[in-house]
Amino acid sequence: MAKKFVIIDKNDVSNVDFSQVMEHSTGMLRYNKDKTKTFVKFEGNTPSFLEGETQYTLSEMLSLLNNTSGEWYIADGE
Repeated sequence: MAKKFVIIDKNDVSNVDFSQVMEHSTGMLRYNKDKTKTFVKFEGNTPSFLEGETQYTLSEMLSLLNNTSGEWYIADGE
């Protein structure tokens, strides 16, 4: 089963049911450069709190994370 990724606003982290995603707590979340967005990943059925949100494949998410001019790229040592 393929992992799916969903980007969420920082303000929506309190709605995350960590029993339904692959992260176990808020401490495991990676944020964008300005700390306004994060993402969660899951396999299988879409958790109800993520329904209607845009879902990304692993390759799509890696493309976002590795875009050196994008909001998610963090160079080594930053």
